[in-house]
Amino acid sequence: MTRLNETSRPDLYSRVTQAIVADLEQGVRPWTKPWSAEHLAGRISRPLRSTGEAYSGINVILLWAEAVARGYTAPIWITFRQALALGGHVRKGEHGSTVVYANRITRTETGDSGEDVERSIPFLKAYTVFNVEQVDGLPAHFHASTEPRLDAAQRIAHAEAFFVATGAEVRHGGAQAYYALQPDYVQMPPFECFEGPESYYATLAHECTHWTKHPARLDRDFGRKHWGDEGYAREELVAELGAAFLCADLGLELTPRSDHASYIASWLEVLKDDRRFIFTAAAHAQRAADFLHQRQANSRRAA
Repeated sequence: MTRLNETSRPDLYSRVTQAIVADLEQGVRPWTKPWSAEHLAGRISRPLRSTGEAYSGINVILLWAEAVARGYTAPIWITFRQALALGGHVRKGEHGSTVVYANRITRTETGDSGEDVERSIPFLKAYTVFNVEQVDGLPAHFHASTEPRLDAAQRIAHAEAFFVATGAEVRHGGAQAYYALQPDYVQMPPFECFEGPESYYATLAHECTHWTKHPARLDRDFGRKHWGDEGYAREELVAELGAAFLCADLGLELTPRSDHASYIASWLEVLKDDRRFIFTAAAHAQRAADFLHQRQANSRRAA
């Protein structure tokens, strides 16, 4: 990923968006290549904190892109102080990567009639992390090689069970994949039409992310009026990120769909016009992934 400009320090929303725009202008989608290295933490994974907790939202995109750009094979990231606390130290000359923390503060202001009004103000804070490959002296498990994990057949069975448990109605037939809002179903080409099982489930993850936008579920609406407009582009970016998050969670490789190549221009237009939308899209994608994961728990309780 194009490095964030630390010297001129424009506002953080602009810095992150500019870096992602620069990648998209080169035809690179920085969320489509999770790790493929044989590391103890997993062949394919979301970025992980030193505690093993997965990052979420925009930080997933930022750290995936940094790992690809710098050639890191480990998905684990750590702060300077955390490294010291664990007996390690960041090697001299290493440069960290930016992640962000979002929250809200409450401020009391005076209203038009002189009354006190509570106002919730969002804020974003940047901090620096290092990949464990930049750190010496950490406990051995931070650099351990992989252990046997689910084989390909088991991963596919796991993915099939995951999407069945969402409760989404999935119909098969035809040559197009899409989500139909009013009848409320996902349409998929036959399984045999895909290059491989992972391609099928990556597409299904994309369409099931769209499925979460229904008013009875997450009620997500960007004001789409027709195919290809700005609202359409915004929803497609959410679905693209949601599929990336879900595939990482399921241990599936995500490769860009050829029929989505034309979306890059529309995403660039949206991101250049709204420097905060990549954060919004990542947050919506995270909520969609969380919703689909929650359906797994509901399915188990029903059983």
